[in-house]
Amino acid sequence: MPAPRSLLKPFEKTATTDIPNPKKRLVVFDPATTGLAVLVTPRGAKTYTVVARAPSGKQVWKEIGKPGEISIDQARERARIAVPRIKAGEATPLPPETPVAPPETFRKVSDDFLALYVKNKERPLRSAYEIERQFKTHLWPRWEKRVFVDIKRRDIAQMLDEVERDSGASMADHLLATLSKLMTWYAGRDDDYTSPIIRGMRRTKPSERKRKRMLSDDEIRLVWKAAGEAGVFGAIVKTCLLSAQRRDKVRLMRREDVDMETGRWTIPSEAREKANAGEITLPPLAVAVLKSCKEVKGNPYVFAVSKDKAFNGFSKDKVALDAAIAKANGGKALEPWVIHDLRRTAKSLMSRAGVRPDISERVLGHVIHGVEGVYDRHPYEAEKAEALHKLAGLVTLILNPPKGNVVPMARGAA
Repeated sequence: MPAPRSLLKPFEKTATTDIPNPKKRLVVFDPATTGLAVLVTPRGAKTYTVVARAPSGKQVWKEIGKPGEISIDQARERARIAVPRIKAGEATPLPPETPVAPPETFRKVSDDFLALYVKNKERPLRSAYEIERQFKTHLWPRWEKRVFVDIKRRDIAQMLDEVERDSGASMADHLLATLSKLMTWYAGRDDDYTSPIIRGMRRTKPSERKRKRMLSDDEIRLVWKAAGEAGVFGAIVKTCLLSAQRRDKVRLMRREDVDMETGRWTIPSEAREKANAGEITLPPLAVAVLKSCKEVKGNPYVFAVSKDKAFNGFSKDKVALDAAIAKANGGKALEPWVIHDLRRTAKSLMSRAGVRPDISERVLGHVIHGVEGVYDRHPYEAEKAEALHKLAGLVTLILNPPKGNVVPMARGAA
């Protein structure tokens, strides 16, 4: 609570209260600070002013601020700096202020994170595409212009609540993992920053995040038929099932890496990648899918879109594919599934077709653990080719089952 006007000393009263315009310039010195005064002009303008003698002996008056813009304590601090500078012959009573950089926004920090860590030219993350998609889809629309250090735990919790409601708990946890990487990365570059993310913010348990979904024979028939009318995206879906490879490996397949006559596909290794399938021979059914994709001049990718880019419209096209499947299934949608479930389905189909587990693991490009992984360096190219041939044969049998061997799926309400 401010002191009553009657108790204020003349300097403080002049600086903090309205006074009638004086007939001539009014100067009230501060008894607590050498050389500091409040100067009031006949028009009522107030300034904090310091007065001191320069080395030449001349008395120098210099303004150091205005009441209302700086406090009395700030004026006194400035006077303690200004008076010695005037006595030393300095041209200005106060040293020039060091420019204060504007606070970094969430967009600025995340752009740096993407450039320097996620998409580092020497060692880019394999998940770079997905991480950047998360920023574009979920994080930048919310926080693009927010000051990064002002984003608190409650902001993150609120965002996770919204994402969990709209996109599911797994998506919320994926975003939390990305934010954790971002904030830990930033904390490593700032002495005062501490990440607001703590244990217990995940929306699912690790055991719950392990997917078990695989497509049944009836679902494979529905997906295959709808994919046949879904253009480039549909061809990617079919290839994922027939090759058992990860979605991005298929999406980024280059024409120079695959022989369209023999089906031999050399899968490039990426930085930080533990393992992949290396060289595999795709079966004729998969090669036919690849040949159905239109070649775009100047575009190196099999699943090409305009100019020099590979297909990347998974979210929109997956929604359209699911809608087409539901329509063909009498309005009944499939149990929720993702493209990666085709890889699990392919693994299970290979086991069903009699492929040895260690061979199917090599087809999937998994790391072979233990002594076998250390000492067995055989490429298993013939075995992997046979495994994919058996997979394609079983898929063909599923798509064209012997008559009397198919039980139609129940039709939902129109």
